[in-house]
Amino acid sequence: MSANGWEPVVGLEIHVQLKTRTKMFCRCENVWGEEPNTRTCPVCLAHPGTLPVPNRTAVEWTLKLGVALGCEIAPRALFHRKNYFYPDLPKGYQISQYDVPLASEGRFVVPGPDGDREIGIVRAHLEEDAAKTVHVGGTAGRIHGAEHSLVDFNRGGTPLVEIVTQPDIRSGEEARRFLQLLRQTVVELGISDAEMEKGSLRCDANVSVRKAGEGGFRTKTELKNMNSFKFVADGIAAEVERQVGVYESGGEVVQQTLHFDPARGTIAPLRSKEEAHDYRYFPEPDLVPVEPSAEQVAAARESVGELPGARIRRLEQELDFDLAYGLVTSGRDELFARVPGDRRAVANVLMNQLAAAGTDPAAVNGEELGKLIAARERIPRQAFLDALAASGNGDFRADRYLAEETVSDAAALDPVIDRILAANAEQVEAYRGGKAGLLGFFVGQVMKETQGKADARAVNERLREKLGN
Repeated sequence: MSANGWEPVVGLEIHVQLKTRTKMFCRCENVWGEEPNTRTCPVCLAHPGTLPVPNRTAVEWTLKLGVALGCEIAPRALFHRKNYFYPDLPKGYQISQYDVPLASEGRFVVPGPDGDREIGIVRAHLEEDAAKTVHVGGTAGRIHGAEHSLVDFNRGGTPLVEIVTQPDIRSGEEARRFLQLLRQTVVELGISDAEMEKGSLRCDANVSVRKAGEGGFRTKTELKNMNSFKFVADGIAAEVERQVGVYESGGEVVQQTLHFDPARGTIAPLRSKEEAHDYRYFPEPDLVPVEPSAEQVAAARESVGELPGARIRRLEQELDFDLAYGLVTSGRDELFARVPGDRRAVANVLMNQLAAAGTDPAAVNGEELGKLIAARERIPRQAFLDALAASGNGDFRADRYLAEETVSDAAALDPVIDRILAANAEQVEAYRGGKAGLLGFFVGQVMKETQGKADARAVNERLREKLGN
């Protein structure tokens, strides 16, 4: 809740692109990054006389996601035509689901430092994606100011699940946590890469505000196509601030679709917000209803293991919330379970140095990494970092790096330190005059002289003694 008594009310619409081998209603290969318009056919280009055939795997994966979201699985679901006209929609309509989706009325638990938050799920429905419009010459690839636009139909017809939440989210930060946990869930189910930068995970936010204790909802706006978790959180915060300002100045919020500019932190209108009746939904006449069998539903339930939210609470008992949350939402908790040693030390290395090295956690030998972490205080820092970077190689062995002991003996360090201090008499005088920050400069010089092999803690101690404090 904001400090001035206004409560944000936020619901999310998340689109997850499924990584099936083929598209939703045709047999074109479902791939990302190919040359434009090379993965198309008469069906996904809407040639006259062509008919859609549903992708069985996409239906089964939607059932699996519905189970993970705590949804009721429909015994009979319908595809609908969602009618609108845009250059990236060759049929003039999108095959989607409307009032009878495959999964509905769910709940998704989001752990937080102060307890769990339960976010209601209105539905998770299956549809086909539109093609991709590329605006050439506009700001950040957007239509405003573009010289012309091109359409890549490779994406058109790929299977997409839209997840719609209840307006249960109360801050941009809570939206960010929800999305991170949802993304990890989707990735672990194996149904999507869910990469926002590639567009396989997209998010829109419906935002309104109301006074604390006020019942009902006020007019909402929609923030479209935010492509990072941070931008979602920042965009919601900016729109909440804007709406509060409108109300407190005596105005009224207008229902419209908005664009958040993360570079400027500003909100700009795109168009008026559509309602369901604008799309003239009606049942798709070329497709029969989808009736999942009992065997399909049972298989979906059996395939869903321990959910990320539950693992966060389990790991929190031996670490703390932040470390547990970071391990799970980054997908590093599986490696954490395989690495022996002090649990907090292991978690910190995985979330910091190993993450910075860009090493794939799945490729790391846990036993060898455990040896390395246990010896991290005895080997040079650079050797430790080099070892982490190499730990994803199949033939990685810690012993090679463990042989590089740090130099901590005063007899070996003192000559180096003495030379450094003698060569920097001016800085020595400044340090003794009160510029304590120069200690880091001296440590850095010693580390450089010893090629990173000096023990930083021993260097600090010797320097303090020699500098008189």
